[in-house]
Amino acid sequence: MTQLVKRMLLCFFALASVSFMQAQQASFAASPATVKMNMALYAIKNLYVDNVQEDKLVEEGIKAMVKKLDPHSAYMTAEEMKEMNEPLMGGFDGIGISFNMLNDTLFVVEVIAGGPSEKVGLLPGDRIMTVDGTNIAGVNMSNKDIMKRLKGPKGTMVTLQVKRRANKDWLTFRIIRDKIPLYSLDASFMLDNHTGYIKLNRFGATTVDEFREAFATLKKQGMENLVLDLQSNGGGLMNAAVDLADEFLSGGKCIVYTKGLHSPRMQSDATSKGLFETGKLVILIDEYSASASEILSGAIQDWDRGLIVGRRSFGKGLVQRPIDLPDGSSLKLTVSRYYTPSGRFIQKPYENIENYSSDLIDRYNRGEMIHADSIHFPDSLKTKTLLNKRTIYGGGGIMPDVFVPLDTTKYSHLYKVLITSGTLNRFSLEYIDAHRQDLIKAYPTDDAFDQNFAISDSVMHQLLAFAKTDSVGLNKEDSLTDQSLLKRQLKGFMARDLWKSSDYYKVMSIDNEPLMKALELLNDKKSYAELLKRKSPTK
Repeated sequence: MTQLVKRMLLCFFALASVSFMQAQQASFAASPATVKMNMALYAIKNLYVDNVQEDKLVEEGIKAMVKKLDPHSAYMTAEEMKEMNEPLMGGFDGIGISFNMLNDTLFVVEVIAGGPSEKVGLLPGDRIMTVDGTNIAGVNMSNKDIMKRLKGPKGTMVTLQVKRRANKDWLTFRIIRDKIPLYSLDASFMLDNHTGYIKLNRFGATTVDEFREAFATLKKQGMENLVLDLQSNGGGLMNAAVDLADEFLSGGKCIVYTKGLHSPRMQSDATSKGLFETGKLVILIDEYSASASEILSGAIQDWDRGLIVGRRSFGKGLVQRPIDLPDGSSLKLTVSRYYTPSGRFIQKPYENIENYSSDLIDRYNRGEMIHADSIHFPDSLKTKTLLNKRTIYGGGGIMPDVFVPLDTTKYSHLYKVLITSGTLNRFSLEYIDAHRQDLIKAYPTDDAFDQNFAISDSVMHQLLAFAKTDSVGLNKEDSLTDQSLLKRQLKGFMARDLWKSSDYYKVMSIDNEPLMKALELLNDKKSYAELLKRKSPTK
């Protein structure tokens, strides 16, 4: 924490601790707007015809003020702050499972290695029927309510009654809750003999450590090139993005700088200890890649360190800082803007909040997701990369060096209805639950499953029959449509339910078109080099 921030916080807490009289006197010495607000609150509290809840009035007033600032400043209760920070801090207290609901029954999908549930013998496929004597099966309980029952302070005990397919009677497990890690890394594996793949879903406190561990594993497997997948990564901690960028950039290079009206310029530079400062690098982004994802992508693009592949990123260039309030609530206040090393400010316009909220839909309607030519940047936002002087743009996200359109044609009506209804997911859970031991015997490793298992026509017939019992409306054309993508999606779900989440991405990689384009570029040294010297983004 900088000395400036420390001084700001000390001033804040000093103000919060003064008496009501002192605060009132200070307010009357403040701006006319502050005086006006205090007088209005005083009048309502002391003159209104009925009793009023002053704390509620203040809370609603703060919310209304914050809404007038920008789309990313916000007021949050103490509980909302905890829920927001939990994923970024990398863990919570619980029993260590991931689960899915099937017909109002909680199925254990994955048991976290080394967690409290694994220690007592809970297994994937188990159905949790009761939690501390409360029936959670067949009662249409929400995921949030179930999570409240499973989570709890470290060291406390929870009793589960579990139905297991091979057992006639329910099993009872007494589990001592513990700290459960929340991972930023969804998947890491080799795409071919020379190219590794790492997918991150957020930037949190453990992100860089997870990356380094995965990187070391891939390096041992012969990795020379890397694809870093930030598609749908909405960001998180700026420090995590800076530290990760440091792994790719050589010492002394600017990664990002921030400044605001009341925040002096602060710059983060790379050190000389990067793990991957010279190998070929591609970063995948899309319209949901935001904030910390854009900091990392912008730094890599500005320094011509690697190629950015995919679609234009979200466009969030504002930096928020939490300001704790006396009752445990907090202001998440925008205090500065961040700029990429070349000076780009990539925040999209937010003067009209309604337009801001509908921006992604508007991009789709304009055809931007399909055609790069639909994207227009004014010349005033044009700048150059720092080494090769390629043309790049600020304002409204990071434009990739290689545009890969969104292919909506491959998604048939059958595919869409089985995915959106949850039927495909439920069928996978039931199929794996019924055939788990046979599948593990036939495919003893996840690699064996990925390479040798195929969805048969018989399984597809079972799926369509299941869909009818699941009240899914299918039409006559559905049975005639190409089912190759649907089969791969089902295989991906099965790989996840049989092994771990990372195996889903391994199965689905062939249908990840930006990823396949990245692999093509990395295996074509000439194209890769030419694109880094190109004067403007390509498509």
